[in-house]
Amino acid sequence: MARRLPPLNALRAFEATARNGSLTRAAQELSVTQGAVSRHVTQLEGWLGIPLCVRLRHGIETTAQGAAYAATLRTAFDLIETQTRQLRARPTDSTLRIKLPPTFAIRWFVPRLARFHALHRHIDVHITTSHQPVAFDRDDVDLCIHSGPGPLPGAVCRKLFGEILLPVCSPGLFKGVAPPREPADLARFVLLCSMHRTSDWPAWLAAAQATSIDGNSGLKFENSALAYQAAIDELGIVMAQRAFVEDDLRSSRLLAPLSLRVRTDNAYYLAYPRSGEASPLIRAFEAWIVQETAQMEEAAR
Repeated sequence: MARRLPPLNALRAFEATARNGSLTRAAQELSVTQGAVSRHVTQLEGWLGIPLCVRLRHGIETTAQGAAYAATLRTAFDLIETQTRQLRARPTDSTLRIKLPPTFAIRWFVPRLARFHALHRHIDVHITTSHQPVAFDRDDVDLCIHSGPGPLPGAVCRKLFGEILLPVCSPGLFKGVAPPREPADLARFVLLCSMHRTSDWPAWLAAAQATSIDGNSGLKFENSALAYQAAIDELGIVMAQRAFVEDDLRSSRLLAPLSLRVRTDNAYYLAYPRSGEASPLIRAFEAWIVQETAQMEEAAR
């Protein structure tokens, strides 16, 4: 029996209108005119024989039946979009799409990327950065690095390394100034940190029993990579994650004036959807990054 369905363009127009609450915003999303969207919605209402929305002065409001119909359409379109994305991710595709936390990308991954490329020149790596957790059913990525107190729910995860905090700074910061000999001496210096990691200084100071120092004072930056650069430029002392400053400490670009290291509950995980377990690209990347982190941990001992 043949399907009896409304026109697809009318369904798309109504779903976008209901979701956006506006004919204008729906038209912008669909790259058509507002008049075209309005005609499609009217066409669908005529086809169904019921009103789906009420035109207001500043937007639209769906009727009870319209809201229920829009929710059904949204679910159907989401399923179509997800399946389409999966079909487009062909096994022969040589592109590996990776989502990373910004500082992980800048301070750890990019300096090592040439080694992965040398081993797998046939793999094209596409990198995006974000502090937001990945949702593999929505984000167009093959794998990610997840940062948190535990694995990413619903994904295949492999722990790479934990977080260890320590204060670091440029050697040039101590020109004519005595370096800190104990945690309480940090009161003489500007403290640097990321706005995404405002608990790092308080956690380290608490472990150091330096309760007289305000861990929320100092300069804060959009991400840790900027805070590290500020430390290199001699603006102050940054609370760093050991993995992201190992190379700088070895080259003496940065130094750790105090010996206390504090381990947090957070860690970095490689994560990918279960559908990617058989992907040769993901398997190649996993083998490489596990080896890289193992070498890093060995060198730090």
